[in-house]
Amino acid sequence: MASRSDLALRIDGVVVAAFTPMTPEGALDVARVGPLLDHYERFGVSGVYVTGSTGEGVSLTMTERRQAIDAFVGAGRGRFPVIVQVGRNSLREARELAAHAEAAGADAISSTPPSYFRPTSLSNLVDCMIEVTAGAPGLPFYYYHIPELTGVDSRMVDFLREGGDRLATLAGLKFTSSDLNELQACVELDGGRFEVLSGKDEMLLGALAHGARGAVGSTYNIAAPLYHRLRAAFAAGDIETARRCQSRSIALVDVLRRYRLIPAQKAVMRLIGVDCGPTRLPHVPLTGTQLDSLRRDLDEIGFFEWSGAADAAGGRGRGDATGAPRSSVG
Repeated sequence: MASRSDLALRIDGVVVAAFTPMTPEGALDVARVGPLLDHYERFGVSGVYVTGSTGEGVSLTMTERRQAIDAFVGAGRGRFPVIVQVGRNSLREARELAAHAEAAGADAISSTPPSYFRPTSLSNLVDCMIEVTAGAPGLPFYYYHIPELTGVDSRMVDFLREGGDRLATLAGLKFTSSDLNELQACVELDGGRFEVLSGKDEMLLGALAHGARGAVGSTYNIAAPLYHRLRAAFAAGDIETARRCQSRSIALVDVLRRYRLIPAQKAVMRLIGVDCGPTRLPHVPLTGTQLDSLRRDLDEIGFFEWSGAADAAGGRGRGDATGAPRSSVG
């Protein structure tokens, strides 16, 4: 059985699920991609995952997806790996995006399954991914498992077994599920043949304990130093510090969910001085009142003290109008 070690990126760190910058009017703003990647570089991330859920990829046109791919791959080249999410309900369009990503110089592709007409079986799901990956035969492929959004909840260890035989470029998974037992089974399959990137920020410690090494997440946009500390503490056997870091992550995610995850995180980016613009419908940007409330809630959990976000952004964003955070958690 052939090894996939020559295909997988073997990421040992956090990959940020990038926002897609927008103008105030909601148009794609590729001019902001470079500064956004500068922010990620200051945060010390291990890679960038573009046009995924956080990047509102499903809300972009095909032309915009191509433009975003070009901008991120161009600005990221030589700094860190760029993984491009190409999933569409139209498999032919997904294949076209995969081909565009390979031609642009991306380091890997990823794809969700069709979610309107969903795959009818595991074999049918593999067939769908064969269609997509045919567009980029030279790039590692990471299947994007996010059943709460796609409604496709095939057992991933079975997908890897069948896909390993039929998908020539299958390197692993972006595993955005709370089923850590399944994550561990995927990590251990065939002696670690596939790379499993954890996709639940609030469960990173559990994923590490179950064998994951790399992770892809949205709150790495605003708090990557927290997750670096968590990973370092886990590696050193300092479980108490790792648990404290994870507790802060859980508190952060809980706050963001009160205001809707993606609009809230884009609002936080603006607070820390890295403006990515608004979200696109059906996501609704926060009102001024909501933004004030979000800032207070983040200040209450000590976010501006322990996240490292303002420091990485040059101290431009703080917890309130005075720049003085008030409290801390954990």
